[in-house]
Amino acid sequence: MVKFQRNIAILAVVLFVIKIIAWRLTASVAIFTDALESTVNVVSGFLGLYSVWLAAKPRDENHPYGHGKVEYVSAAVEGTLIMVAGLMIIYHSVIRLWHPQPIEKLDIGLVLITITAFANGIVGYRAQQIGKKNRSAAIQAGGHHLLSDTYSTIGIIIGLLMVKLTGWLWMDAVVGIVFAIIILYTGYKVLRESLAGIMDEADLKFLEEFIAFIQSHRTSSWIDLHNLRLIRYGTVMHIDAHMTLPWYMNVQTAHDKVQELEILIQNAYQNAVELFVHVDFCSPMACKICSIDNCTERKYPFENTIPWTLENVLKNKQHGT
Repeated sequence: MVKFQRNIAILAVVLFVIKIIAWRLTASVAIFTDALESTVNVVSGFLGLYSVWLAAKPRDENHPYGHGKVEYVSAAVEGTLIMVAGLMIIYHSVIRLWHPQPIEKLDIGLVLITITAFANGIVGYRAQQIGKKNRSAAIQAGGHHLLSDTYSTIGIIIGLLMVKLTGWLWMDAVVGIVFAIIILYTGYKVLRESLAGIMDEADLKFLEEFIAFIQSHRTSSWIDLHNLRLIRYGTVMHIDAHMTLPWYMNVQTAHDKVQELEILIQNAYQNAVELFVHVDFCSPMACKICSIDNCTERKYPFENTIPWTLENVLKNKQHGT
């Protein structure tokens, strides 16, 4: 991922230079605002590169859970920069709306910024795919940013084409404002997702999938699962949970039962999930939901097993008590 983010940073510099050339040739304020947004791409590209490099560093004494949280900080900064770019585009577009100016060498300018839109679109889409696959907030934020840049450039192309066909100089500014609003919304989404990661907001979609997977592989000795919590550190999800086992199991047997669950998770999620399980002993009332056959310590007859769901596993309370 570090190599991919480095390519994003280099691309941002190259496209920024192309847009500056297009602006100098045309004197178009619309192209200038597009180039202005690309300065944000350059800053966020290198900021993302640093955060991805730092997040990939192994754990140490000062960071026992790793350095993955830095990606959320990087994404938050990037989301803020996207919104700032959107506001700046609106500002310059309003000025152009009230003070329209002629545009020179429009054909060459259109070709140059079309190239930048095409390049940003391809790399941005690819960045989102890689970011989602590797659960990298920084890469995903970079993808959002590149795509937002693509949208704004497309808007500018449309505006300039309409100016060329109609001669309406004000159309350049109107289209710029419309796409600036889209950019603002994109920046808000990136900022919102990054703050959710910083604040350890629960990923309910993943938790529902995770709990359903354990439920489908549940064994009779796993009497209960509760107080399950998830914290994401970059590409790694740290999950804590309490598991209820028969009270008469010795430490070795209880350890083996927990290890069965850990191996199950490891095989399914590889290094994307690390699981820490606290063992609770069963109470007499748990007999009603315990399906262990021929249990010599049973106090009450078995009634029914409670399926583990998102609603009941997250609660800090043993079921059936």
